[in-house]
Amino acid sequence: MPHFSPDASGSPTRSASLDRPLRVMRIITRLNIGGPAYQAIFLTERMQDSEFETRLLIGSVGPNEGSMEPLALERRVSFHKIPGLGREISPRTDLKILFELIREIRRFRPDIVHTHLAKAGTLGRLAAAIAGVPVVVHTYHGHVFHGYFSRRKTELFLRIERFLAKKTTRIVVLGEAQEKEILGFGVGSASQMVRIPLGLELEPFLTAESHTGELRRELGIPLDAPTVGIVARLVPIKAHEVLLQAAGEVAKRVPGVRFLIVGDGDRREELEITARGLGLSVISHDRGGTSASQTNHDVVDVKAGIVHFVGFRSDLPAVYADLDVVALCSKNEGLPVTIIEALAAARPVVSTEVGAVRDLITPERTGLLTPPGDPTALAAALVRLLEDRNTALKWARCGREHVYPRLSVDRLEGDLRRLYSVLWNEGRPERKG
Repeated sequence: MPHFSPDASGSPTRSASLDRPLRVMRIITRLNIGGPAYQAIFLTERMQDSEFETRLLIGSVGPNEGSMEPLALERRVSFHKIPGLGREISPRTDLKILFELIREIRRFRPDIVHTHLAKAGTLGRLAAAIAGVPVVVHTYHGHVFHGYFSRRKTELFLRIERFLAKKTTRIVVLGEAQEKEILGFGVGSASQMVRIPLGLELEPFLTAESHTGELRRELGIPLDAPTVGIVARLVPIKAHEVLLQAAGEVAKRVPGVRFLIVGDGDRREELEITARGLGLSVISHDRGGTSASQTNHDVVDVKAGIVHFVGFRSDLPAVYADLDVVALCSKNEGLPVTIIEALAAARPVVSTEVGAVRDLITPERTGLLTPPGDPTALAAALVRLLEDRNTALKWARCGREHVYPRLSVDRLEGDLRRLYSVLWNEGRPERKG
């Protein structure tokens, strides 16, 4: 299935028989920090006009997750919260949520239900089918088919996803690699698949260089110190321990290198302990950027490799501006926002080859790829980019050209407007009211 894109004019054509905007109900598990939440907020904000009316339903963000609900409020994006529609699974609670979703669907009477993330995808699509919604779309931003659960639990989820695919009009994937992966698990059919990459507001990252030095000064990092950073939630699937295992080897070959762990989550304390256990010097920063603690409350050992746990940051252009290399060690990904942002900021990238990452990173052109769970390969790739700055920056510039404007929110909006209109016209439902 080729990439789905707007027609030459960029304007979709709605059914002439419809005398009102198409109603789209967007359902997402939660607005935690990441690409799916960005997409849900931006599209809800933008698709409120004479052609589309959009309603957003969300669940609750976990206690140790960063929330993007403030961004939604800042953008004046209203949403309806469904208590319990979060990440955790509970048969009793989930049945109650299903009935509440059915009630909300019947009240809004959407022409299209579009779900994002696993739990919203399950309950939202079931509710849409029961309520008789004409068009149902689900986006796989990633998936939980490996790297998350036991083999038995994973097989159960696969059976559920295969069943739900039969209730879905179109399955949106983020690229060719992810499409092949989803189909390889026996989920959906090739005729259902449509490739629509993420779209983000990338303009602030195009001028990231103007912030150079800001983060270093705040964190007390020398302006000439080499830096490697990872920007990701501190959760198991991101495999931060692989970077920590590689850090010691990198420090031996690149004097004075600093590692920045940007993000927060349930694993922060565990990862700080892991870093110390590997002989790394740890500096843990509070949300103001100041040093809260360091290894053994003693002087850090520059030769051992210094790791800064930075926590959540909202000033990401300034973060990327002070990273000489951006790393990603995930076991599983969709189309990672952090790589898109890093490339837009013209930062060199090293990533594990998972999910749709290859749609972003072409080895030796826009970055380097390494096998998942291989700290030795990761260390070698990081050292290569840190030592050969001219090549690294050349690839970074190619990366910026690769993602912008191709992965802009304008392009995403255009793709989805056209997709929704095409699906409506294909089905030609008679419903008007």
